[in-house]
Amino acid sequence: MLYLLAEWLGFEGPLNLVRYQTFRFGATLMTALIIGMIIGPRFINMLRVRQGKGQPIREDGPQSHLAKRGTPTMGGLMVLVALTLSLLLWMDPRSPFVWACLAVTMGFGIIGFLDDYDKVTKASHAGLSGKVRLLMEFIVAGIASYIIVSQISTDLYIPFFSDVQIPLGPAYYVFAAVFIVGFGNAVNLTDGLDGLAIMPVIIAAGTFAIIAYLVGRTDFTQYLGIPYVEGAGELAIFCAAIMGAGLAFLWFNAPPAAVFMGDTGSLALGGALGAIAVAAHHEVVLLIVGGLFVVETASVIIQVFWFKRTGKRVFRMAPIHHHFEQLGWSESKVVIRFWIIAIVLALVGLSTLKLR
Repeated sequence: MLYLLAEWLGFEGPLNLVRYQTFRFGATLMTALIIGMIIGPRFINMLRVRQGKGQPIREDGPQSHLAKRGTPTMGGLMVLVALTLSLLLWMDPRSPFVWACLAVTMGFGIIGFLDDYDKVTKASHAGLSGKVRLLMEFIVAGIASYIIVSQISTDLYIPFFSDVQIPLGPAYYVFAAVFIVGFGNAVNLTDGLDGLAIMPVIIAAGTFAIIAYLVGRTDFTQYLGIPYVEGAGELAIFCAAIMGAGLAFLWFNAPPAAVFMGDTGSLALGGALGAIAVAAHHEVVLLIVGGLFVVETASVIIQVFWFKRTGKRVFRMAPIHHHFEQLGWSESKVVIRFWIIAIVLALVGLSTLKLR
């Protein structure tokens, strides 16, 4: 809440820096990183003691994963703590977009926590019922979508074209909720190898920090021909919190991981990215920037559909990162190559801002 304090004091002296989103972006990122690095070891020790055997490892998965038995999960808790504390410290609390995105993050985080808790306590991969989990996700996403869409137009903007949009009207509320839930689960499906999901999340957050900042300024939106969303620039602060907390988590999640993010973190961060994209009116661009998550999800859908239809598999194992492991790629090779793909897709997504 430093922004309100600085404003109350008239932004005098050094406090004038707090006025600028660019300064608060850097400050938020560093604050989240520092908090995450400080609380990380304590969180990991606490999770290790409380969970005992840690996250259940699939017997039918890659045999190299069996060595990960005993690694604690729910590491997403440290991400959420670092993200929330840094955000509350540096955000402008009058932004409805930030509060809506934070509601999705925390709401999905709680759902993911319940799922992880069920898996750990029962030593099972089942977790919560799929229907119950989706119902809770849609309730959270629906409330956030109502808050966000009430502040913006109900048009779906198409990248690569200037002033091309599809008027969805009231259906945009449903579209926004489905998009947020879908992207939350897409990131969740990707989180299967050490460091695989968190780095693409950081890359996507950094990309959308740029997009949100530009979308929130009339001079840039007029020049680039992209939709203007008043107040969207504050979402860059949210993205900074994701990046800082994510980098701190990656320090402990780097191979061999000392902790897994679990559904607590992956579902929350995926939902956050989806909500940010809706608020910034760049949903289609997120499908490009987060194309890695889209492909991972598509691989599962294709595998299930084809197996039910023919009894045969398209991939050796789904999600697709396990397919490459079964082909003989080492875990680190899969992770690093997927990171490279995420960077390339982020650059393609950014190019849509100018190629119109």
